[in-house]
Amino acid sequence: MSYGDKPFEAFAIGDTTTFSKTITEADILLFAAVSGDNYPLHVDAEYAKTTRFGQRAAHGMLTASLLSTVVGMLLQKPGGIYVEQSIRFKRPVFIGDTLTAHAEVTEIQPERRRMRIGARIVNQRGETVVAGDGTIQKDER
Repeated sequence: MSYGDKPFEAFAIGDTTTFSKTITEADILLFAAVSGDNYPLHVDAEYAKTTRFGQRAAHGMLTASLLSTVVGMLLQKPGGIYVEQSIRFKRPVFIGDTLTAHAEVTEIQPERRRMRIGARIVNQRGETVVAGDGTIQKDER
């Protein structure tokens, strides 16, 4: 993935970016190690079989972290910061699911160099697994 050069003034409502990734067992175990979240639903297959999901599910925050990737791709260089993000978890994510994160500019606030974005993540069946909206701030040159 590469990051192009895009000044704040070049953004328009409706600008979109996507990023896709297939969730692996390694992703879940590495996220558990980094976050310290070793909840059995995520890391213990035998326990997970006894839950409503019947199998291990990815951490919600692992799934939502794809929004950080797609926002960075949207911001391009010189970059910026994530100011705020709401997250609604709609469906579980399992090992082998291919997720696509979407970010779309829905509002531009020139006085603060900020943009509101609609954000969502869908699985390979087109089902929304995460939805929300956020605010990002674009750096000056």
